[in-house]
Amino acid sequence: MRRLLLASALLACTAPAFAKTECTTTDRSTWQDPDQFQAKLVADGYRINKFKITEGNCYEIYGFDREGRKVEIYHDPVSGKAVKTEIED
Repeated sequence: MRRLLLASALLACTAPAFAKTECTTTDRSTWQDPDQFQAKLVADGYRINKFKITEGNCYEIYGFDREGRKVEIYHDPVSGKAVKTEIED
């Protein structure tokens, strides 16, 4: 029983670390075209290695920014605005 309580407490403490990034709840018909969205990022100087649509309804890219830094960016697919950015120097 003690182990079960300890395991439950540990899981409760780590749960926020696994929270997904939510970008939008709007219907997909309102989203920007994924190919055009990526083309705009490339035109702006980004190099995209991987593009995906997340469970939280984000356009997520892995690649490099204009300065050549490795990035992971979650974008709102409606506005195109970056919602969460992780940069590795």
